[in-house]
Amino acid sequence: MSVFSPDRVDLAILRMLARDATCGAAEVGRAVGLTQPAAWRRIRRLRDAGVIRGWRVIVDQAALGFGVTVFLGIRLAAKGRIDLEEFERAVTAIPEVQVVQHVLGRFDYRLRVTARDISDFERILRRRIMTLPGVGQVEANVMLSEERRPGPLGAD
Repeated sequence: MSVFSPDRVDLAILRMLARDATCGAAEVGRAVGLTQPAAWRRIRRLRDAGVIRGWRVIVDQAALGFGVTVFLGIRLAAKGRIDLEEFERAVTAIPEVQVVQHVLGRFDYRLRVTARDISDFERILRRRIMTLPGVGQVEANVMLSEERRPGPLGAD
């Protein structure tokens, strides 16, 4: 896989779209000193190169009544290819599990779970997560707050 080398204009476009992906090519072009067609071509080139992989809607979980986020570290009791695949298939079927990360270190997996409140999380943990195939050790960390970082593109 070759690495895309963005120029200063590409980086400005990426920063702008990372802040607000709803910006149109005309608005992006005005902000970075390009015409609308030139900005559209740049955005399409970034998408075609795989730099822009998609567009997302960020949902405010608390506004929907999901006020608790918990990060779980899970170590499987037995480790084998079949165990990993079976666990992954089962855990991704749980709607409250928002992110599943296979990681190295103390745990095999890291999950991001959303729940309405702590008693709802306890129900999810006991009835859904602890009954998954191969689950051994589980460690929970309740998120108190979250700060959004700008990522590798940095700020303007």
